[in-house]
Amino acid sequence: MAYYRRIMRILFALTLALTATSGCAVLDRLNPAPAAPPSAAAEAPVAAAPAPVLGAGNTAAALDTTTAAQKEAALAAPATSGERSLGTVAVSLGSPAEPGIWLRSALVSAPGKGRVVTASGQSVAVDLLPGEGSAQLSLAAFRALGLSLTALPEVTVYAN
Repeated sequence: MAYYRRIMRILFALTLALTATSGCAVLDRLNPAPAAPPSAAAEAPVAAAPAPVLGAGNTAAALDTTTAAQKEAALAAPATSGERSLGTVAVSLGSPAEPGIWLRSALVSAPGKGRVVTASGQSVAVDLLPGEGSAQLSLAAFRALGLSLTALPEVTVYAN
């Protein structure tokens, strides 16, 4: 019996030792090492810049690359003859890195031209793009319609 108690004490001590060392590894991950000083290689220019992101010191106006003429044409009074309604969908802000005035939605089966109309009656011509999941509207379209970038407005989608 004494032999088993001695074995159990050794196993218990080993378990405590292993637990203590694994705990140190967890604490090391929570407290990252200080950054290394910059080297000459780190200061070299990067070949491809990352895509712009809202909130990284960029404003929506700075990221919106559509011209005044493009916005004016998109906001012009739409010709409603020959259009067909694809449905109503809630839209979120699409990637600010993708230029243009577009809507990506599962309501669209093939790329084409169309327009979206908000609940208040505002309308903008868009490029319709097929998509999956939630519908996305471009930054330029959000701005042209005067929508809040954090809103999830419902729009009716029409295809030409």
